[in-house]
Amino acid sequence: MSEALDFIYEEAEEHMQKSMTHLEHELKSIRAGKASPQMLSGLMVDYYGTQTPLSQVANVGVRDAQTLTIQPWEKSMLSVIERAIINGNLGFAPSNNGEMIIINIPPLTEERRKNLVKQAKEEAEVAKVSIRNIRKDANNDIKKLEKEKEISEDESKIGHDMIQELTNKYTKEIEKYLEKKEKDIMTV
Repeated sequence: MSEALDFIYEEAEEHMQKSMTHLEHELKSIRAGKASPQMLSGLMVDYYGTQTPLSQVANVGVRDAQTLTIQPWEKSMLSVIERAIINGNLGFAPSNNGEMIIINIPPLTEERRKNLVKQAKEEAEVAKVSIRNIRKDANNDIKKLEKEKEISEDESKIGHDMIQELTNKYTKEIEKYLEKKEKDIMTV
């Protein structure tokens, strides 16, 4: 197989892997009723006038399946972090004991679980569209090589087949990951 086809294949695989990594990150932020530090991963706090990720000003831990603890590195940050959690509309009611912030994760209602599954499916669909766009771009690159006579018609066919196999592989991975997340969300 030509170097140009190898390059197109490797580039497509790299981009598809990035789409998969992005999906995994997005699905981790969808809470399934169990306490997880990722629930607060997108939270920004005002650290002396600068919006800073929570993880850079405090240690976020899990006490048990329903409780998160936030231990700021500076006590003066307690109220700032508490305010950021409330203003973040995360559905949490933080309590401040003077040493740390404790968040009890409320159990999910059936309706909320269904909404979370819907959200997870939307994220998976975005990832699938991304994979299909990568396939389209790779196939266009292969057609261009064939048109410019850099590869033969047979090599072009092989290239298209390889890209389709790659697309199928990542689409199945997305489905598996989504199925696992759905099960996680719906488990009471």
